[in-house]
Amino acid sequence: MTFEPISRQSVSDQVFGRLRDAIVSGRYAADEALPSERELSATFEVNRHAVREALRRLQQLGLVQVSQGGATRVLDWRATAGLDLTMALAGAEDVLPVATLERDVLEMRACIGADAARLCAERAAPGARAAITEAVDRYAAAIPDLARMGEADLALWRRIIEGSGNIAYLLAFNSLTAGALAVGHVPAPRRTAELLDVAAHRRLSDQIARGDVAGAQRTARELLALTAIGAAAAHDEAGETTSERG
Repeated sequence: MTFEPISRQSVSDQVFGRLRDAIVSGRYAADEALPSERELSATFEVNRHAVREALRRLQQLGLVQVSQGGATRVLDWRATAGLDLTMALAGAEDVLPVATLERDVLEMRACIGADAARLCAERAAPGARAAITEAVDRYAAAIPDLARMGEADLALWRRIIEGSGNIAYLLAFNSLTAGALAVGHVPAPRRTAELLDVAAHRRLSDQIARGDVAGAQRTARELLALTAIGAAAAHDEAGETTSERG
C-alpha cells in the first residue's frame, strides 16, 4: 500500500487523517500490522515525530494498538472505537462507511431524548421546568420558518437534557449536535413532521412541568421517532432503488 507525499503544513494532522481513513475504509484489516514508523516516515516524507504523534492519536481513537518495540496493529473499530471517532470524521467532513449510519444515529437520538425527558419530568428543578416552558414558547413563535424552528427546537432539547441531570446524555447531545456524528446536518425539511408538531412539543413541556414521567417519555419518543422513521424509510427506499438499477 502506498501513500502520496503530503505538504509540510499540519504534518501530523495529515498523517493522522490519511491513516485514519485507510483504517476506517478497510484498506487495513483488523489485526493487520501497520508499516513501521521508519517506513511511514519515508512514505509520507515526514519526520518520525509526526508519525509517532499520528499513531498516538489513532490509538486514542481505538483504531490501533501501539506496542513498545513491536508492531502497531489495526483494531476492529466497530469493537473498540467510540463516538469520538465520528467526531473526528465529522471535523474532516468525512463519514463512516456505514450505509445505515444516519438512521442509526437518529434512532439513538430518539432513545436518548425519550429517557432524558423521563428523567427531566422526574427530577428537574422548578427553574429548569420553567426554562423548558419558555423554550417551547420561543419554538412555537418561530412558525412557519423551519430553519428558526429547528434552532429553537435544538435549544429546547438542550434544556430538557440539562434538566435530566445526566451528564452522559448531555455529552452525547453535544456530539449529536456539534459534530453531527459524521452524518452531516439533517436539514430542517427532513424534520418537517417533527418540527411542525407544535401540539406534541407543548404536551411534552406540560408533562415535564407537572412531573408526568411516563407521559413525557412516551411523547418524547413519539415525537423524535418521526424523523428516525423517516430516515429508515429513506434508507429502505434508496436500497430498493439501487437494487432495481442493479
